[in-house]
Amino acid sequence: MSFFDSIDIAASGLTAERLRMDVTAENLANADTTRGANGQPYQRQEVVLQQIGGFSASLAGAMGSSAAPGGVEVTGIVSDPTPDQLVYDPSNPDANKQGYVRMPNVNPVTEMTDLIDESRSYESDVTAMQTAKTMYTKTLDLLK
Repeated sequence: MSFFDSIDIAASGLTAERLRMDVTAENLANADTTRGANGQPYQRQEVVLQQIGGFSASLAGAMGSSAAPGGVEVTGIVSDPTPDQLVYDPSNPDANKQGYVRMPNVNPVTEMTDLIDESRSYESDVTAMQTAKTMYTKTLDLLK
């Protein structure tokens, strides 16, 4: 296990959480977009994350074999399969003959809850990185 693996792991978390916040902000910005480039309502996007390494890789690294430091990586951004909402608004130009408009499957309350969760995860990664930096600094001070 490398001396700076903890910083690499926290950095991978920071990158992943920043992307999650960007996608959530995009979802919120398009919550009322009834017609996108494809002519359909906006589809909510979700970030798919995957663990790098894991316990067995960490154990192998501690036993002397080279292994990836671990962390998280983004494997993709996918559309949420939740169906669109139908809202009665006959004055909307996108309304069908019955007066219903297909609205995006974005719930602002869910998005704001996700945004709070993502920002707290980001803060946790920053704290982990600061703690590792403090430990490295104190270690170097002891070696003087």
